[in-house]
Amino acid sequence: MTKTIHVAHSPDSDDAFMFYALAEGKIDTGDLRYVHELADIETLNRRALAGELEVSAVSIHAYAHLADRYALLGSGASMGDGYGPRLVARSATPDDPRQALEGRRIGVPGRLTTAYLALKLFQPSFEAVVLPFDEIEAAVDAGQVDAGLLIHEGQLTYADQGFALWVDLGAWWLGETGLPLPLGGNVVRRDLGTRLIEQIARDLRASIRYGLEHRTPALAHARQFSRGLSDERTDAFVGMYVNQWTVDYGPRGRAAVQRLLDEGHRAGVIPARVVADFID
Repeated sequence: MTKTIHVAHSPDSDDAFMFYALAEGKIDTGDLRYVHELADIETLNRRALAGELEVSAVSIHAYAHLADRYALLGSGASMGDGYGPRLVARSATPDDPRQALEGRRIGVPGRLTTAYLALKLFQPSFEAVVLPFDEIEAAVDAGQVDAGLLIHEGQLTYADQGFALWVDLGAWWLGETGLPLPLGGNVVRRDLGTRLIEQIARDLRASIRYGLEHRTPALAHARQFSRGLSDERTDAFVGMYVNQWTVDYGPRGRAAVQRLLDEGHRAGVIPARVVADFID
């Protein structure tokens, strides 16, 4: 009997690349049929909080609030290895961005995003203005916020809009910890049971590997979701967030997840200490 599994992820080129093989029926998934649901990452975080989703991409920050109901799949990571969410403004980069940000109004893409958590670790004292991720640049331009925290393709295009980079949080995190910044991952609901969870884990890992091994057609699929990026920038963006980390976190990637969760708890952003639980 065929069983339907709903897989939720962002309508972005990197996630589209990752799930290309599943979406286009390129791999054998046996008696499982995957149905894809697309929504921005903060919406997915909130839906997972309610337990609505069987399998979903979520922010690693959000996982800290979901760990009782969901486990992290060992594949599917979006890692910022020396790069990540970027804080931009209209004004020139100050000598001390951390001090300059104190008390400022900053547009953020959601309080459960890893971008928000990383910014809180960098500078705890700011006024967060939650906006849809694709409206933050316009809010900065209009002066509605003093600075904006950019995720997705905005990380590559902010200079086109005349914005100055104040902080690259992935670069800052690497300098502080020597680790990549774990931005997002795939989670699976624990009540699906061991056999089904293991099959889902195999299928999602196979989809990522297929995309990396068949890069040209996977990129062609991903370009549908690139929101105006050129082919060259789409390729660059996918390469940033679908790579060896995505196939498997590995020991260093898992250490990065745990370090981020621990630092978030230490800073009081994450209420209780969470030990990351990976399904391979």
